[in-house]
Amino acid sequence: MHFSHFFVTLHPEMDKFEQTNQQFEQAIAECRTLFNNKLHDYRASWRILRPSALTDQLFIKAKRIRSLEIKKESLVGEGIRPEFIALINYGIVGIIQVNKGFADTVDMSNDEAMALYDHYAHEALELMKRKNHDYDEAWRGMRVSSYTDLILTKIERIKEIENLGGETLVSEGVESNYMDIVNYAVFGLIKLTE
Repeated sequence: MHFSHFFVTLHPEMDKFEQTNQQFEQAIAECRTLFNNKLHDYRASWRILRPSALTDQLFIKAKRIRSLEIKKESLVGEGIRPEFIALINYGIVGIIQVNKGFADTVDMSNDEAMALYDHYAHEALELMKRKNHDYDEAWRGMRVSSYTDLILTKIERIKEIENLGGETLVSEGVESNYMDIVNYAVFGLIKLTE
């Protein structure tokens, strides 16, 4: 099912955490549909992306969101929402690439790519649930522009880790930064829809 906007029907007995979980799953479902459609058209062509190229792609998307937030105008007619979807999908691609490494050719089937997408999307959901419990829905009080800045910060951290060849002292590592990018982008998508 493809849908351009998602809506959550709130039930009186649904608590705030259940509502967030449902909104998160619906946002990921929308992103998954686009990811699957792009796999149909391009296969897993992203497998050739080396870490630096993937980081730069994330940077371009996040920088465009920030630019649109500041300028309040788009000259190419595309808004912020598609860029958050791209950040989610490229973030999951990043997690796949960290775990599989990059390739010189498309080396996986669309079914394998979708299985990996689903696996890491589920991991992102589970991480969000744990953090949301501990932070008690603090993300709802944040502005969308804050998600953008936090995503850009995570991208800068990834760049530094790449520049250090992965030799860090206290960093959680690249994969955890990708997970945070996915989760902040989902929050942005939810807030834009509300």
